[in-house]
Amino acid sequence: MIAKGANMVLMFILELGVLASAGYWGFTLNAHWAVKVLAGLGAPALFIAAWALFGAGGGANATYPLTGAARVVLEILWFGGGALALYAAGQARVAAVFAVLFVVNAVLRIVWKQV
Repeated sequence: MIAKGANMVLMFILELGVLASAGYWGFTLNAHWAVKVLAGLGAPALFIAAWALFGAGGGANATYPLTGAARVVLEILWFGGGALALYAAGQARVAAVFAVLFVVNAVLRIVWKQV
């Protein structure tokens, strides 16, 4: 089904969006340029590390795969962190759209048993 494939593509785009959001937040800080660079590169690196350890490949490729409620918490923290980073960078509307897209994606993944 095309819609199911599109939903998985959306999840991948949202995953990349989290990394872009974290980097954007870091580079928009009102701080010295060195702090901006550290935050702009470090925040996405922390998100990457967390995803690789606990969530990669729906958990199948993760070092410590999470399932059930733990996976739900991970996704809420991961994608919520992306939305929060956008909000903290002054992009409230974009953050709201990002959060809504995540919720729709998550609900459809549950309904279509893509989790």
